[in-house]
Amino acid sequence: MPTKELTKKDILRIIELHKDEIHSYGVKKIGLFGSYLKGGQKKGSDIDIIVKFENPTFDNYMGLKFFLEKLFRRKVDLVIEESLKPVLNYVKKEAVYAKAI
Repeated sequence: MPTKELTKKDILRIIELHKDEIHSYGVKKIGLFGSYLKGGQKKGSDIDIIVKFENPTFDNYMGLKFFLEKLFRRKVDLVIEESLKPVLNYVKKEAVYAKAI
């Protein structure tokens, strides 16, 4: 996929373009948070993704993680919404979710 530096808009657009594949992993909603959302990413930054699964299984989680890392050609930090500790609830509020997932 991309060789240029990705932006928040690029990442969300790419997620939306691949909604069928993403949905096949049981995803109810998926969003972006962290440095790419805020525009503070560096060349080697990972992409912080928050996800809510219909059925959170190991296979769904790892399958989605590998799919996204291949798609974006960089490390993805994949966080399951339901597993966030209360102290990290700001991530849910900060995240921008992709449409139509």
